[in-house]
Amino acid sequence: MGEDGTVTSAPQRPDGPTPSPRLIATDLDGTLLRDDKTVSPRTVAALAAAEEAGIEVFFVTGRPARWMGVVSDHVHGHGLAICANGAAVVDLHAGPEFVQVRGLPRATALTVVDALRAAAPGTTFAVERTTGINYEPAYPPFFQDPGATVATAEKLLHEEFDDSAEPVLKLLAHHAELAPDEFLLLARSVAGGYASITRSSPTALLEISGLGVSKASTLALCCAERGISPAEVVAFGDMPNDVEMLSWAGTSYAMGNAHPDVIAAASGRTVANNEDGVALVIERILTEHIG
Repeated sequence: MGEDGTVTSAPQRPDGPTPSPRLIATDLDGTLLRDDKTVSPRTVAALAAAEEAGIEVFFVTGRPARWMGVVSDHVHGHGLAICANGAAVVDLHAGPEFVQVRGLPRATALTVVDALRAAAPGTTFAVERTTGINYEPAYPPFFQDPGATVATAEKLLHEEFDDSAEPVLKLLAHHAELAPDEFLLLARSVAGGYASITRSSPTALLEISGLGVSKASTLALCCAERGISPAEVVAFGDMPNDVEMLSWAGTSYAMGNAHPDVIAAASGRTVANNEDGVALVIERILTEHIG
């Protein structure tokens, strides 16, 4: 282990025996993907070997469906992925195509906007829908979309402004001065009763979904449909939006580069994303349980 607490060699196993896994659930950015947003050849091979061995693989990410091209070639079998922190299940073999949407009601989103404007003046917002993202004029240009509508959040969320009826997947809130974890705690204190609030960015950028919507809750639904118990799931993650999923899964690994809350939630640790930490654990699983 390094001086900063990161895991630099072999993964730290969870305590006690683990059942033979039936499903692997992995986050993407900071977990499966390297920092250059690629999937290493070793990881590609490990994912394919897991599927060949009969272990389903689910990508479970905060990314919208339109950003899944980086892994779409590596989805086998079912072709499904969980996107937008659990707000959508998409079929990557079909486009991607939305299979299930767990949206954020517009009225609820407006309530959260009001609460955060009052508690943290200077907060700016973006609205992620199934059709794309729209944002406020002062919202940072993280990923500029030439087709985006630019207006206040109140206008973007008003039914008379947009009659497309496309579901809101999540509300994004950014603050230029607050520390990321400070902003998260504040937002949960004033608006956590209305929506699920988390973060995955190194900046003070919050991701706000419908109440009860998370990576964990949508993964649980997908597993229930397949008759897979939490004990049969191995999960990987690195940021606060992974905490619920890692707590829910019977076996879970925090990456060597993980946030402290993720380390506390996981039952084990692996090496960092740039060192193929997910692949290393999958290889060991296949050796121990499949032979």
